[in-house]
Amino acid sequence: MPDLFETRLSRRWRALLVAGTLAAVAAMMLAVPQTTPLGRLALIALATAQVAVVWWMDRRPLWVAMASLVIGAALELLHVPSGPGVSLFVLTTLAWLSPARTSLWGLAAAVGLFTAALGATDRWPQALLWSGAALLAWSWGALGRARSARRESEARRMVLQERARITRELHDVLAHTVSLMVLQAAAANDVFDSHPEQARSAVEAVETVGRQALDEIRRLLGAIDGDRHHAAPAPDLADLDRLAESISKAGVEVTVHRHGDIDVAPVVAEAAYRIAQESLTNVVRHAGAGRATIDLRITKGELTLTITDPGGGGVRHDHGSGRGLDGMRERATRLGGRLDAGPTREGGFRVEARLPVNGHR
Repeated sequence: MPDLFETRLSRRWRALLVAGTLAAVAAMMLAVPQTTPLGRLALIALATAQVAVVWWMDRRPLWVAMASLVIGAALELLHVPSGPGVSLFVLTTLAWLSPARTSLWGLAAAVGLFTAALGATDRWPQALLWSGAALLAWSWGALGRARSARRESEARRMVLQERARITRELHDVLAHTVSLMVLQAAAANDVFDSHPEQARSAVEAVETVGRQALDEIRRLLGAIDGDRHHAAPAPDLADLDRLAESISKAGVEVTVHRHGDIDVAPVVAEAAYRIAQESLTNVVRHAGAGRATIDLRITKGELTLTITDPGGGGVRHDHGSGRGLDGMRERATRLGGRLDAGPTREGGFRVEARLPVNGHR
C-alpha cells in the first residue's frame, strides 16, 4: 500500500530543532581538544553549516539530511566527540517527514558515510556502533510516522462515518417528508376549485408533515451539536401509528400489525422506524399502490419487521436511485441484523428486516 501520509514541520518545531542542534554543536565544540587555528576554523565552519542546513529541513528534507550526514562524517574525521550525533536527529526527522522509499536513502547514506569516516581511521567498533545508532534513529522516526498516519487515518475514517450518518439521517427525514408534502400540495392544487374543503385538508396535512420535518431536523441538529437535552426525542415503534396516518393521508392506506409484546432496545426501535419510513416512502413514490402493511413480531431474540405493498396492478415503477435501500441495509447490518428487499410473486414489493432485539448479537 503506498504511503500517502503528508506532514510538515511547523516554524515552531523548526526553531526548536535549530535550537537543539545549536546546543548540541556548542557542547561538541567545548569538548574538542586543543587544535591548530586551521582545524578550529574548519570545526567552526562545519558546526555553522550543521546548524544552518537544519532550518531548511521542512522544504528539502532528503537533501538536508544528506548534507547533515556529510557534515557529521567530516566532524568524525576530525575526531570531534559525538560528531554524527546531530545527524541522527536529522535522520529521525527525515524518517518522520518522508515515506520509507525516500528516507531509506538517508539511512543508507548514514551507514555508508559513518563506516567510511570511521574505517578510514581504523575505528571499526565505533563504525558498527554509529551504524546501529543510525538504524535506531531511522526506526524511531519511521515508527512515529506510522503512528501519525494511523491517527490521521482513524480521524478521517470517523469524519467519513459521521458524514455518512448525517447524510443518511437527512435522506430519511427529507425524502419522506418532502415526498408527502409534494403529493399533498399536488392533491390540493387538483381540487382547489372544485372541492375547497379537500384542498384545505391537504394543505393542513402539508403543514403537519412540515412540522414533523422541523422536529426531526431539530433532533438531528441537536445530536450533531451534542445538545441532546434540547433535541427532540428519536422516533420509535410507538410512532409507527403516526407514520401510518401521515402516509394514509397521502393516498396509501397503511395498516400496522403488532404480534405480541414488542420490547426492543431504543437503537433498534429507531432503526426499525427508519426502515419502515423509508419503505413506505418508496411505496408512495414508486409503487402506485393503494395500501401497504407493516408487520412486527419478535421470534428467537429477533425483531422481524415486514413492509409489504400489493403494487399498482401494472408495470412497476423503478425503485429510485437505490440510496434508500442501501441505507436500510446499512442500518440493519450495523446492528448485527440483515435486510432483504424484492418483488413478490403477486407483483408487489416486500421489505423484511431482522434485527436483534438488544442491538447486537
